[in-house]
Amino acid sequence: MSLVRSSLLNGIAVAVKVGAAMILNKVLAVYVGPSGYAVIGQFQNALAVALSLGGGVMGPGVTKGTAQHFDNRAQQHAVWQTAIKLTLAATLLASLTFIIAHQWLSGKLLERADMGTVFIGLGLALPAIAMNNLLLAIINGKKDVATYVSANIIGSLLSLIVVGALTYVWGLYGALLAIAISPAASLLATGALVARRDWFKLAFLWGKVDRTTVRELSGFGLMGLTSAIMAPFAYMFIRNHLSATLGLNAAGYWQASWKISEIYLMLVTLTLSMYYLPRLAEIKARAELGKEITKVYSVVLPMVVVGAVTIYVLRDFIIERLFSRDFAPMRELFLWQLTGDVLKIGSWILSYIMLGRAMVRTFVLTEVIFSLSFYGLTVAFVSVYGLQGVAMAYASNYLVYWIVMALLVKNEMTKMDARYV
Repeated sequence: MSLVRSSLLNGIAVAVKVGAAMILNKVLAVYVGPSGYAVIGQFQNALAVALSLGGGVMGPGVTKGTAQHFDNRAQQHAVWQTAIKLTLAATLLASLTFIIAHQWLSGKLLERADMGTVFIGLGLALPAIAMNNLLLAIINGKKDVATYVSANIIGSLLSLIVVGALTYVWGLYGALLAIAISPAASLLATGALVARRDWFKLAFLWGKVDRTTVRELSGFGLMGLTSAIMAPFAYMFIRNHLSATLGLNAAGYWQASWKISEIYLMLVTLTLSMYYLPRLAEIKARAELGKEITKVYSVVLPMVVVGAVTIYVLRDFIIERLFSRDFAPMRELFLWQLTGDVLKIGSWILSYIMLGRAMVRTFVLTEVIFSLSFYGLTVAFVSVYGLQGVAMAYASNYLVYWIVMALLVKNEMTKMDARYV
């Protein structure tokens, strides 16, 4: 499967995701406003942490293991079986934690005493969400693009229906509850799709735990856990800082600008996950890796630049159509936010090599350092430049991150030369 063809097929799923996200953003903007949007952002970050604690971090390892052992079905099944058991154990523990501590989490994370039951809903839905993510990782590793795209489309439509309906009925509470439970509904669709594939049987998911696979997955688990915890917590601290210094509405404006970035970068991020990560798992030689990096840069980076420029030119139209006039102050964030998007994708193309080549220590260290630096730069820049400072911190952080990634990848490619001489 070529990068261009993967991008085109993935574009179908992204088009549906973007359309669904635009409709949902309008619904949320109208029914919850900037302050409610900030609370939703906090809860989405809590959901990301919940998934990581519930074994969701196994996904990249399952994708890599499935792709790496493309010619050995027994070894693929060992990866799946081990990942399923590890995920179930972690998920049940995380679910109980969220259910028991629901009231405390509502007060601490959302600063609302009346939203505790949404964490109960999250705890109950977590096992299904984790299983769905694992199935998607398996499909990705098998490079079954048609099934992967179909599952993502159905998931987007289900999310649109559930979140839109519950937000309309119960406002902010309905939105939070729907965000917690809607991903779980996707398991039925993904399961039905994958059950029709000749390479899959339910029995392949259950068996003994393979110790070698545990060691391999634990490295990916540590990388995924670090990323899934550090980034959301950094965003939550940033949102709290904006709320404390500039007001809750300001945090909502930043969350809205962040959501725009997520929407238009979907094609890029999903393509990197669907094509690039499995491809990196197959590469052994430096020359081949260099060609792959160049190819991805030549296709992906121009897409991001064009997207960023288009969003900037249409920023006023987007604010009014995608959100509402109440979000007009977010206009000042666009230039630096979009610049940061380009720098982020440029650096991610290189940082994926750490995942694909299981550079565990390096990945963990850089994730911790740059999550902390994003928060630190935000505090410093906001004190001088106000709301615009958070977007400036975002761009500055990823500029340095890109430079560091370039140095690390150059060093890794030198090691590859030494290994395969």
